[in-house]
Amino acid sequence: MSRKTTTTRRTGSLDRMREGRSQRRPTRERLMESALQLVGQGRGFGSLGLREVTREAGVVPTAFYRHFRDMEDLGMALVEEGGLTLRRLLREARRGDLPAEDIIRHSVNTYVAYLHANRLQMLFVAGERLGGPRPIREAIRREVAHFAEDMTQDLRGLNILPHLPRETLRMVCDLVVSTMLNAASEILDLQEIDADREAELVAGLVDQLRLIFLGAAAWKP
Repeated sequence: MSRKTTTTRRTGSLDRMREGRSQRRPTRERLMESALQLVGQGRGFGSLGLREVTREAGVVPTAFYRHFRDMEDLGMALVEEGGLTLRRLLREARRGDLPAEDIIRHSVNTYVAYLHANRLQMLFVAGERLGGPRPIREAIRREVAHFAEDMTQDLRGLNILPHLPRETLRMVCDLVVSTMLNAASEILDLQEIDADREAELVAGLVDQLRLIFLGAAAWKP
């Protein structure tokens, strides 16, 4: 048997193994990842069709309806699942015996690491936050509210800004969350690895959040 034939067979075997691993992944996960892959190609989520998502995932269209009612339902699932993970990571970042400024920096570093690890998902959220279908925009607003509520509870538990009434502290947290979400677009817009530019953006985000807390500390209800 020739070396070329042996190599061809090995390559074919590897391709079948990869395909087999892909097919074994849960269909729901494959559908969500396929939608994100298409968004990563510059498509707006609202322009995606059910059939092209199922084709990208390698499943028949009828399989889609075993997991989602429609494309908007898939989009809301992307928002909710990503939000749960990031909220957990940020709550962990805030829980520790750290000065307030170190909590800010640690939270920002955790957030930026999440952006890089989940680039397509965050591109989806950034793109749909203002211009997506209404149900998805509402799902994003709900997640933003959950982030602010979690932060309000944590800051109260850490005795940070104890002089503020709860509703004022919640307003501060709303501003923090919005600032972090706005920064995501700038970080994700970096077309290639640019450590210096990213360091500038991260430092600027930390300073913006510090300024919010300094202003809140001087606030007189």
